[in-house]
Amino acid sequence: MKFLTARNAGLIACDSCHLLLRKPVPRTGKHRCPRCGATLHSRIPRSLSKTWALLIAATILYIPANTLPVMSVVYLGRGEPSTILQGVMHLLAEGMWPLATIVFVASIFVPLLKLVVLSGLLISIRRASNWRTLDRTRLYRLTEFVGRWSMVDIFVIGVLTALVQFGNLASIEPGAGALSFAAVVVLTMFAAHTFDPRLLWDHAQHD
Repeated sequence: MKFLTARNAGLIACDSCHLLLRKPVPRTGKHRCPRCGATLHSRIPRSLSKTWALLIAATILYIPANTLPVMSVVYLGRGEPSTILQGVMHLLAEGMWPLATIVFVASIFVPLLKLVVLSGLLISIRRASNWRTLDRTRLYRLTEFVGRWSMVDIFVIGVLTALVQFGNLASIEPGAGALSFAAVVVLTMFAAHTFDPRLLWDHAQHD
C-alpha cells in the first residue's frame, strides 16, 4: 500500500501553528507562514543530526544523573546523600510508597523510555524501515506528550522537599546529580521537538 503524503500532494504544514497550505513556488529567500510568520519547511532542517546530538548528550548525562547523589534524606538526624533509586528506597522504607512510585516512574523510567523510543525511531529512519509506520508515529506522539510532563519529576521532588521539611522529623537537601538530572529532562524535551515524524512516512510509500 502506498500513502499519499502532504509533500507529494503539493502541501506543506507550518511547524508552529500547523496551518496546512499549498507549497509555495520555489524562489530565492525563505517562505513564511501567512498566519504566524514562521519559516516554512517540508521537513525540519537537519532533524536527524540535531536529534541524535541531543539524545547522545542526554544519554551521557543520564549516567551521572542516576549515579551521583541527587538528594539527601535526613530522618531523625540520620541520613546520607542518595541517588534517585536510593531516595526511592528511603521513601519506601518510610512508608511513602505513592511518592516513591511517582519519583521512580517520572525520574528513572520515563527518561529512559524516551531515550530508547527516540533512538529506535531514528534507527528505523536510518534503515529506511516501512514497518508499522502508523504505530511508530503514534509512539512518537505518545513520547512527545509525555515530554510535556517531563518537568513533573522536578516538581514532585520540590513538593516532596517542601512537605517533608514542613515537619521537624525529616529533611531533604539537593545533591550534585540534580543538575545532570535536570539537563537530561531538558535535552530529551528538545530531542522530541527536533525530531520530525514526517520522515517516518517518507519510506512508507514503498509498502
